[in-house]
Amino acid sequence: MSGKADPRTPGEGSTSRTRLDRGRGALGPALELVHTGRAPTRAVLTAELGVTRATAGAVAAELEALGLIRVDARPAAAAGSQGRPSHRLAVAEDGPVALAAQVHADGFRAALVGLGGRIVATAPGCETVDADPAKVLGSVVEAGAELLRTTGRRCVGAGLAVPSAVAEPDGLALNPLHLDWPAGAPVRRIFAQCVRAAGITGPAFAANDVNLAALAEHRHGAGRGARDLLCVATGHRGVGGALVLDGRLHTGSSGLALEVGHITVNPEGRPCHCGSRGCLDVETDPLAFLTAAGRDIGPEASLLRQAEDLVRDHYDDPAVRGAVETLVDRLGLGLAGLVNILNPDRIILGGLHRTLLDAAPDRLRAVVADRSLWGQSGVVPILSCTLDHNSLVGAAELAWQPVLDDPLTALT
Repeated sequence: MSGKADPRTPGEGSTSRTRLDRGRGALGPALELVHTGRAPTRAVLTAELGVTRATAGAVAAELEALGLIRVDARPAAAAGSQGRPSHRLAVAEDGPVALAAQVHADGFRAALVGLGGRIVATAPGCETVDADPAKVLGSVVEAGAELLRTTGRRCVGAGLAVPSAVAEPDGLALNPLHLDWPAGAPVRRIFAQCVRAAGITGPAFAANDVNLAALAEHRHGAGRGARDLLCVATGHRGVGGALVLDGRLHTGSSGLALEVGHITVNPEGRPCHCGSRGCLDVETDPLAFLTAAGRDIGPEASLLRQAEDLVRDHYDDPAVRGAVETLVDRLGLGLAGLVNILNPDRIILGGLHRTLLDAAPDRLRAVVADRSLWGQSGVVPILSCTLDHNSLVGAAELAWQPVLDDPLTALT
């Protein structure tokens, strides 16, 4: 329990403590409801938890005492509403944070992320990635540690997003194809060592970047409310996919599920790193788009930025429009295959795929509907990811999970 003094009379405090003891198991679920925005008021919290109003009040008070949420002292009724107004609940803006780190083909970035998926601070991203993972992870952790020193925030743990399948249970980056890292690099162990060396307390985690983007979008973004959510994204290089089932990432038996980048969408297409040809990974990423548009690749910005800027600023150029249509058709073919297998109730697209959807939404949706059995019988919503830096937010979700599971154990 928290050490915060109880200003009430002994009898009142004892009654409240008894209520909290009864609702101790509700602390984690209550925090998750506030964290994901599903319990904006104490009345909603009471209904969602299925407890008495008094127990919900005691649970909310304890989460506030732990510095995790805020309960407004003077609730106001909404205009036109009747009955007693309910206390509004929100995450504590000055509460603890998680250190989030991301490494990709064009650099790395560190951030501090609070409850609610709110990015509190970010460190400028590096534009080059060394071939030694220990050197890279040491640099990104030190950038995060400097943010913690500057802000003075308490840290609950650290999470890392990498552009590779991460095998469980050892946390090995099996195929960091667009980095010069060795296959099977023990990124979780290296990251944890760097976190400890920087004096940062709390557990350290690592996972695939698109898996983490899907988790973040499901909790805080375009995937909120979906039961079976499919996320497909292309960032700086390559294509990744993820599936969230009933609120949990589906990672397979060893963390390697949903390698969607290696679905063949153009049998006579480009050679892929996996040994095949015409995979989604090499047919619909930023490099494929720039090549299809006949553009030279410049050093002034990342491939993703160059591709997105080209779509947004020069879509009227026939070569650019033709490249968009080519990539949309191939992306749609890949998505249709996934719809036939997975039957998701929502698809969200990130990175350049989000930009392609914005440029040609009708064409992409038509390809998916025409090529998939379930798409023909009922249109699957295809939406753009809405969170900035969703892989970073997802990395923070890894670090927040022990707190969401058991706030008292994690923080006291």
